[in-house]
This record gives sequence, C-alpha cells and structure tokens, in this order.
Amino acid sequence: MNRRVVMLRALAGMFGLGGGRALAARSPGGLSFGRPEDVGFDPARLGRLDDAMRRTVTNNQIAGGVTLLARRGKIVQLRAYGQRDINLGDPMTSDAIFRIRSETKPITALAMMMLYEQGLWGLDDPVTYFIPEFTDLKVFKTADANGAITAVEPVTRPPTMRELMTHTAGFAYGLAGDSPPDRAYLEAGVLTADSLSDMVRRIAEQPMFCQPGKMWRYSIATDIQGHIIERLSGMSLPDFFKTKIFDPLGMVDTGFYVAPEKRRRLATLYDIDYSTNRLAEPPTPRWRDVLQPPLAPSAGGGLVSTARDYARFCQMILNAGELDGVRIVRPTSIAIMGSNHLPPSFSVTSDGIRPFPFGPGLGFGLNMAVSVDPLLGNAPVGKGTVSWGGSAGTWFWADPTNDLFFVGMIQRLGGVGSGLDAETRNLVYQALVDRAK
Repeated sequence: MNRRVVMLRALAGMFGLGGGRALAARSPGGLSFGRPEDVGFDPARLGRLDDAMRRTVTNNQIAGGVTLLARRGKIVQLRAYGQRDINLGDPMTSDAIFRIRSETKPITALAMMMLYEQGLWGLDDPVTYFIPEFTDLKVFKTADANGAITAVEPVTRPPTMRELMTHTAGFAYGLAGDSPPDRAYLEAGVLTADSLSDMVRRIAEQPMFCQPGKMWRYSIATDIQGHIIERLSGMSLPDFFKTKIFDPLGMVDTGFYVAPEKRRRLATLYDIDYSTNRLAEPPTPRWRDVLQPPLAPSAGGGLVSTARDYARFCQMILNAGELDGVRIVRPTSIAIMGSNHLPPSFSVTSDGIRPFPFGPGLGFGLNMAVSVDPLLGNAPVGKGTVSWGGSAGTWFWADPTNDLFFVGMIQRLGGVGSGLDAETRNLVYQALVDRAK
C-alpha cells in the first residue's frame, strides 16, 4: 500500500458531501421494549401492519417472516409470521436466521469507516493505492450480436474510493449475464473465486462496465471493499467483522455462515414456481451456501443475521455510532455514511433487491441509499433516511428525523415481491401520529 495515504488521512475530516441531511446524534443507548403509544404510534393503526404481513402469508406470497419496529430506542413491535419451513411445518420465530445478502453492504461501509478513522484511506484516494492489480483496467466498448465483447478501451483514470462505495466506479457484477461485461464476470467465475485475492485477480482480467464516474451501476464494488479491509487490517474479513462489529454490538447470530447448533433456526429460502404459482425451494449455487464457512466471504452479500441483530446495527446508526455505551465509530463517520455522494444527474437503479429506476429525491451514501428529498420522491420517510435490502427478501430503513427504524425479513428469491417493502413503510408512517417536531 502507498504509505503516504496514511499521512494524508490526517486531513480526513475535509470531505466533500452532496445533498441530504446527515444522520444526527441522539442520546446513546441500547434497545428495550416499549408501548407504541408511548413513542408516538397509534396502536390500532399499527395493527394494519400485522394484517398486511398475515395476508401476505395467507396469499402464499411468502412462507413466513419477521418484522421489527423501534422508535426512540424502544421496540414497539416484534412479530413472527407464518412458517420457517413449510415442509417441516416449523413455525417462524422471532429469532429465525435469514440470508440478508445485500444488507451486508451497509455493515461493510461501517467496517470501512473504522479503517477511515485510522487514517488508512480517504474518499478521493485512487483504488489502485490499495489494489495495484487494478492499475491497467480495461473498459467494455463494443460487442457482437451474440453479446461477445469485441473491443475494449483503457480506463481513463483509476476509480476513487468514493466511487467504489457509491457504485459509480464502473465495475460490473456478474450476478447474471444481462450485459456483456456482466456475462464476462459470470463466465470468469468472479463470484465463485477461491479467495478474495483470487476474486480481485479475476476482476482485473475482465473489462469494466463503463469508465469511472460516468453513472450509477450496481456492481461488485462492495466485495472489492472486503478485500481492501483484509489488506488494510491484516485480518480475515470474517474475523474483522466479528471482533470489531458483531461482538461489540452484541450481534450474536450474525456471520458468514450458520453454525451447526443454529441451523434449525435458519429460515428456508423459497422461490416462486410460476407453473403452479406456489413457493418452491430453489437450487443453491456453491457460492450461496450458508452452512459452511465461505472460501471468499462476500462483503457485498454474504451475511446471515436475525431481525434483533440487525436492529442493533440500526440503533447504532441512529445513535451516531454508539450502542450500550460502546462507541463503534465517531458521529462524523456516520454522517459521511448517511450523506448523499452522487452528482444530481445520477439515478439510483436498484435497492439491493431488484433493478428498477428510482424517482427523484433518492441519493446514495456509502453502500446504502439515502433520502435527499422525501417530498420530491413521494416518500413518507424523514429527510436523511438510509435504507437498503437483500435479494433473498430482507429490507430496512433508519430514519434519523423521526428517530425510528424498521427491519423486515422474509426468504424469497427476487426480494420482497410486489411492493411489500413500500407497503410496510407506508403502514408504519400512517401509524406515526407524533412525528418529529
């Protein structure tokens, strides 16, 4: 690594931020249970959230799920619905373990900010400071009628760390072959590498989707951050997450695989069989196996967790980096994570669950979306709300304006289906009768 970076990070407080309200500090504290009416919710209206989740189970859209809602440090609703496994008849429980997939990304941002505070990297540093293998990257230019790449061009400049953490670096992903560069990643086995070093090598050999800084494009960028965490910390990614984040926050069921003694609590993953319109168990690729320690732990989508564990992460965010008297990062770091870093012309086209173009009012912080202008985006949330989701059916938002957060977890490929995330959000806010003043 270029050691001058360490010296330059003494100026780390001088960063450029876009629009959007930064997450503000509140009185530090943990989570306890409370009554909805004591923190500004109408219990009868909040019952509509229960009704909606039960209806989703009854209509065979999901097997089951868990939701958790908290405000001002009080959990006002923790519910389990349906079944954890349909064939076994096991009921869903509030301590069920879920594949949170891309909800891993905000946790990776927190890990990166811990290293940022040590002066080990800066937002505008070239990624090549930390991954010299990316010095001679190429960019996709043309393809033939079959999608085979026919021409590439040199990268005009290295992507920056800010771009790496906002999906504007120009990398592809390789989850599917929906573009020639993504197909190249898929065929090169980028996501099935034997280690994070091997993953980086494979990425370096494939063309990028576009030049750095040209557009927002959901990508493998967060997995690349996992490799940087290992290089800067000298620790494996699982060890860093466990010792620096999960243990201090009391996230006892979160990790990169499910230990044998906890496997009965793992919710079964389903897909929709469109021939019968019923839930079916999908095939699980090797790189998605959560029963064994992964060879290349995915900082972009590899974690399993519970609603209660992720709630502790959300409360730490609202507490500006602290939980139960334990400070994980300073308030400034949370502010950087939760501020919009995108140029006004850029459009966020995924929420971690599914691809589609979002309307105005939504920006992007570090590894998660941020609401810059809720009224413009026709969203009921407060300004500065951060959010993201996972493709196996998990979603969250943390609203610093109204001092509340919500965690939803189901297990169905393709995410939360036709608007379950938006429906739960609307139902929460129609029950919030005492908003922030």
